[in-house]
Amino acid sequence: MKYVLVTGGVVSGLGKGVTASSIGLLLKSCGFRVTSIKIDPYLNTDAGTMSPFEHGEVFVLDDGGEVDLDLGNYERFLDITLTRDNNITTGKIYQSVINKERRGDYLGKTVQVVPHITDAIQEWIERAAKIPVDGKEGPADICVIELGGTIGDIESMPFIEALGQFSYRVDPGSFCLVHVSLVPVLNVVGEQKTKPTQHSVRGLRGLGLTPNILACRSTTALDENVKQKLSQFCHVPAENIVTLYDVPNIWHIPLLLRDQKAHEAILKGLNLLGIAKKPDLTEWTARTKVYDMLHDPSFTLQVKIAMVGKYIGLKDSYLSVLKALLHASVGCRKKLIVEWVEASHLEDTTAKEDPDIYKAAWSRLKGADGILVPGGFGDRGVQGKILAAKYARESKVPFLGICLGMQIAVIEYARSVLGLHNANTEEFDPQTSNPCVIFMPEGSKTHMGGTMRLGSRRTYFKIPDCKSAKLYGDATFVDERHRHRYEVNPDMISKLEAAGLSFVGRDETGRRMEIVELPSHPYFIGVQFHPEFKSRPGKPSALFSGLIAASCGQLDLLLNKSDHVSNRVANGANTGKATPKVWQNGNCLKSANGSLNGVYNNGNGVHH
Repeated sequence: MKYVLVTGGVVSGLGKGVTASSIGLLLKSCGFRVTSIKIDPYLNTDAGTMSPFEHGEVFVLDDGGEVDLDLGNYERFLDITLTRDNNITTGKIYQSVINKERRGDYLGKTVQVVPHITDAIQEWIERAAKIPVDGKEGPADICVIELGGTIGDIESMPFIEALGQFSYRVDPGSFCLVHVSLVPVLNVVGEQKTKPTQHSVRGLRGLGLTPNILACRSTTALDENVKQKLSQFCHVPAENIVTLYDVPNIWHIPLLLRDQKAHEAILKGLNLLGIAKKPDLTEWTARTKVYDMLHDPSFTLQVKIAMVGKYIGLKDSYLSVLKALLHASVGCRKKLIVEWVEASHLEDTTAKEDPDIYKAAWSRLKGADGILVPGGFGDRGVQGKILAAKYARESKVPFLGICLGMQIAVIEYARSVLGLHNANTEEFDPQTSNPCVIFMPEGSKTHMGGTMRLGSRRTYFKIPDCKSAKLYGDATFVDERHRHRYEVNPDMISKLEAAGLSFVGRDETGRRMEIVELPSHPYFIGVQFHPEFKSRPGKPSALFSGLIAASCGQLDLLLNKSDHVSNRVANGANTGKATPKVWQNGNCLKSANGSLNGVYNNGNGVHH
């Protein structure tokens, strides 16, 4: 097993995750099997109990792991399926060591950071690196490890010490360190400054780690004299210094690394250069060119989607949803414009307190071609989401509700169509007399972390000719990832279906509702699962493709294509025919023109 460690210096938010993903993709294109590990130095056991405002979205894996959003980047770039063990946290390490101490594994010893914590970290890395993640048997050839945070952070010190030891623990020629650093350009002088990177590398070397490659973030490509200066002061060969300058979208990053021969430097350090193939990124390059063409200012075919959420102050809260929309829009050859709508701004309270914000929010909603209501927790903005679902239903605007978005669509239908004006979810009104959404019997009301219905679960289509089944390639069932502790009340299904709703997808028991459609509507779909987590570049989510196509007036064309193209089946879907190929799903980051991930954003500004 070979290891590539990616660290970051100077400031956070340089794009270590994208860099690690791009390195993995580049090495994979050279013919190697690649896996990834993300190290998060925080004390939380996992990301499950963190607020999206605190840490961005919580990405959910097939095995139910609630992990850092960077693992989503790894899965999308490398088209792999990771496990919860691929995300290491301080909480997990200390918990495992304390459990061993309580069992008596260290009997007679004083348990210390060195060697017990550092040994536990190294053992975890070796164990996780051997887990197959690409559907093939046996371990990968190369493991890309990203160390979260910035060199010098107090909480990451045990990991840096462990990785320093690890670099000598593995065989010679099996460890390569890529340090991502910042080379700022001061507007006053317009010169690329190397001092921050010099200090960062000096700090890294002082902690026992020596970088083999420098990946320098800057607004433009590094001048040759700047490279020579960095080489001299950081003790890194000039040919091992690459520039990660601002690009229109992050799909360019693997190409940027390839063009600067970063793969050769890495493979040389790993003693793999002699057996590596020439990197083949033909498909990736073609897709990137299509993306650039769609977002050229002269390209006018666009689709406008209103994202009605409660965490829109930090766009990373909906990162996978954005990626899925992007992949679907590229598949439909349309420029994606996202209209960000703060859900609470649609409510009557805002109309009284700030009429201008209220009018602007409704204007953005009504100006969109389609509406998406993503998941969330807590009652803030729920009434606004219900109003958005009502508008979409009554105005025949394409609608996709995910998790809570599905639940509020059901509540809205019960209120407006069934006349149950006090219909609600037990999550927000435990005493409601008409509970449309209830707490799942197997859930825990005392422990929050890891107690939801998590991970990949199977949904069976009860109505074969429904839109969802057609989008999934006439599948009989589909496996998608879940993250919820409330569900649609099975006792209300008969009333809702008699009134026109159709629960077309259910779990294996038939009592847990997974997919709801409104047959009389051009495209009104709600799903309990999170289809965005399986989106991949070039393999968009079936339901996101349906939303984009419906919003462009091309749904019938897509449905007819789905009927005839049997290999475009969603990830885990089964048609009951010959073994289908997987239709998985995607990715993109900050662009130089101020758009997010190549997605044009309107509304309350863009937070990077």
